[in-house]
Amino acid sequence: MTPSDIIDAIAAPAGLDLDLAAANDDIAATIPELVRRAARRHGERIAIQEDGLRLTYAALDASRIQAARALMALGVQPGDRVAIWAPNFSEWIIAALATHSIGAALVPLNTRMKGAEAGAVLADSGARLLLCVDAFLGESYPQMLAPHRPATLERLVILRPGQGRTPGPDELAWEAFLALAPQADMAAFAKREDGVRGDTLMDIMFTSGTTGRPKGVMTAHAQNLRAVDGWAAITGVRPGDRYLIVNPFFHTFGYKAGWLAALSRGATVLPHLVFDAEAVMTRVENERITVLPGPPTLYQTLLNAPRLREFDLSSLRVAVTGASAIAPALIQRMRDELGFDTIITGYGLTESCGFATLTRAGDDAETVAATSGRAMPGIEIRCIDGQGQPAATGEAGEVLVRGYNVMQGYFGLPEATAEAIDSEGWLHTGDVGTLDARGYLRITDRIKDMFIVGGFNCYPAEVEKLLVAHPAVAQVAVVGIPHERLGEVGRAYVVLRHGARVDAEALIAWARRHMANYKVPREVLFVTSLPVSAAGKVLKYQLREA
Repeated sequence: MTPSDIIDAIAAPAGLDLDLAAANDDIAATIPELVRRAARRHGERIAIQEDGLRLTYAALDASRIQAARALMALGVQPGDRVAIWAPNFSEWIIAALATHSIGAALVPLNTRMKGAEAGAVLADSGARLLLCVDAFLGESYPQMLAPHRPATLERLVILRPGQGRTPGPDELAWEAFLALAPQADMAAFAKREDGVRGDTLMDIMFTSGTTGRPKGVMTAHAQNLRAVDGWAAITGVRPGDRYLIVNPFFHTFGYKAGWLAALSRGATVLPHLVFDAEAVMTRVENERITVLPGPPTLYQTLLNAPRLREFDLSSLRVAVTGASAIAPALIQRMRDELGFDTIITGYGLTESCGFATLTRAGDDAETVAATSGRAMPGIEIRCIDGQGQPAATGEAGEVLVRGYNVMQGYFGLPEATAEAIDSEGWLHTGDVGTLDARGYLRITDRIKDMFIVGGFNCYPAEVEKLLVAHPAVAQVAVVGIPHERLGEVGRAYVVLRHGARVDAEALIAWARRHMANYKVPREVLFVTSLPVSAAGKVLKYQLREA
């Protein structure tokens, strides 16, 4: 399936929202076109605001051109992969827009990754250039990566170099990087920018699979921008909104439904580095935040903050959530105590550009809490039974998605792509859900073993592969268990090597040094053996029942 096939696959499927169709009449086909239009329309309006920086839309356009020319000076070609491994900084956005503007593909890396994890993604993507921070939350990214750096990675650009640190021989500080821009003239840049099309590969976002090896999801410019436009139309993001983005930029929620959606509507992006309830409430009050999306845990934490009533949160208007179960009481408290006028929940996968369904403004608290909404315009949702037939209304089945939003495929993995997308263009999600008479989707279970920790997908096979690297571990099986604050967390059942010793606390501490924090099991139970089938497959349902 080609990018054009995906973009044109569904012109107007059944269930298209006629009242929103107009939102799709004049959508930019590419990221550079989107930014140029925004600069014309919103010129002196603030596009990004952080730590004293007030970057207008016109200045953002100039900044992404400068960074794009610097990328060209370093030899980045159309189709090359450029990775970003950094928290929510303005430079992240500028670097991403620059990458998009010259026909290269963006590869975002999870800031919670350790060196081995980042190295594997960089190797699999074949990224030539990595833009990263010198240090974040006590970790030096270049130092973590050094022992695991693939040969294909030619250079690092350090977005915010640490005090007193001298860049390595193949490292450039951000300012030195930007200084390379004059080496690529404007005529050459304009030619490269004109070569970007709607079906040009926009990004490769790595999401772990049940095999334990992360897979790179490929999506194109036009399909992402159409999805972003539909999301912004339904959620009601508008010019002048002040959008505090706590969701990480490496995730579709902070990237595509985050700063990209904000820029598509002339809103102001206010990046936020690390979630802290009082820090967020302070920014809401001082900077008059109007849009604040996040997982349910974000809102629960705000509502439970001891000093909640000391802050003026009256500017808040739009909340968008999802990713885990929500109690109707939470929706009502968000309206009553946090002051949101519009609360939207949704469902999507990295393989669907991050978008598929949304509730609508005016839906009651029960609908917002109990469902993930109905299909966005141009997207179809279906649930199928074990025989591949459409499940009856209210009957559970595997959730399938079809439309312009379905990925081009997994990078370098044609067989995995064929398993995920069938001959009729349906993306098989591996999630189990039901559709009611209104077409509203309710996710009820997961076919795969994946569980969600505070909004992050966690894949047991990947965690197990990392844990088995511990010298004391012979076998391990990880399952998700309920958690009051995070929704779910991992529990590891561990069989030790003969004669080896390690306690739960030490193993968890070791895991924190070798994997992203959300992947670290919160509980470790030592067992003499794991329950297995006659074929030797671990029977995880028995572990869950236990």
